[in-house]
Amino acid sequence: MDEIVLKWITAFAGALTVIACISFSFLPDMHERAVLAAEQEKEVGNANPVTVSKNPEELVEKSDDLDAQLKIELPRELSAKSLRIENNYVTQTVYIRFDGGMEDYFERYSIRGSCDHIASLSYYMDGKEGVIALKLDRVYEIKNHFKNHSLYMDFVDPHDIYDKVVVVDAGHGSHVPGAVKLGVSEKDIDLAIVLQLKKLFDEDERNIRVYYTRTADTNPTLDQRVQLANKSDADLFISVHSNSDATGNFTRVKGTQVMYSESDDTELSSKKLAKICLDYVSSSLNSRSRGLLPGDEIYIIRTSKAPVALIEVGFMTNYEELDNLNDPKYQKKAAQGIYDAINEAFEEGY
Repeated sequence: MDEIVLKWITAFAGALTVIACISFSFLPDMHERAVLAAEQEKEVGNANPVTVSKNPEELVEKSDDLDAQLKIELPRELSAKSLRIENNYVTQTVYIRFDGGMEDYFERYSIRGSCDHIASLSYYMDGKEGVIALKLDRVYEIKNHFKNHSLYMDFVDPHDIYDKVVVVDAGHGSHVPGAVKLGVSEKDIDLAIVLQLKKLFDEDERNIRVYYTRTADTNPTLDQRVQLANKSDADLFISVHSNSDATGNFTRVKGTQVMYSESDDTELSSKKLAKICLDYVSSSLNSRSRGLLPGDEIYIIRTSKAPVALIEVGFMTNYEELDNLNDPKYQKKAAQGIYDAINEAFEEGY
């Protein structure tokens, strides 16, 4: 009898071990799902899960007698100060927020004009705010004015305003840290360099528009990153990364590399842009130039319609270079090199 009980206990313990192993094997995926869910909740905020979407062609009343492309009627008690307009260039979505929202906005108010630039139109409640979301077909600058309880909007091609358009991408972000060495995450290095670059462009008085895929610890999708370049018809697309040895181990390998699209055979090609970036960044950093790498296996490179250069500033798997990459002074030098490379590209006709 004791032997039978012992066998049952042994079998039961074995089963528990198997179940535990299976459960633990799913823990990383469970954690990833939890992180994603938390981020999605943070992005949505207190938004009502019920979003009313409408076909723009059916909702927007055609009208050619307006002094703008679109007229959005709003509650009479609203003033211009009650409106908050956000143009999210990364997702090509314009958010119009106003106090005292209502569930049945589309039934109570009209939208007139042209929907030629609107891919989709939706409305939802975010707490006590009403939110009208206009998903656009490409990147536009918004000109607007408020008059007689209505918002008038025009959608303007960036090239009609600016001489040059550049898209700058800081690699990775949020729950996708990239390489992590000695507690230092690639996403943080990439962003720090891009923020230094942003300071240079913010002080630049030339008529240049720079769009950034991220300026905080966020993680746009790869498609959102490249579509920001494609849908703004960017003159240049620069992506900033930090390199790592294929083994993931620390080695003596160090230096700057730049990836390009080998399928771009135009005169002002991705490869030519990459060479300019390599020369200026390695010179600014006094780092070893490790040459150019074909990169069409990288999604944002092979799908970019703009000349693209993915700059691997340095190796995080080299102790000396990791210290440098994590140094604000070195990050500033890297940004200066990228800034000078972009200026040289413009000089050469990009």
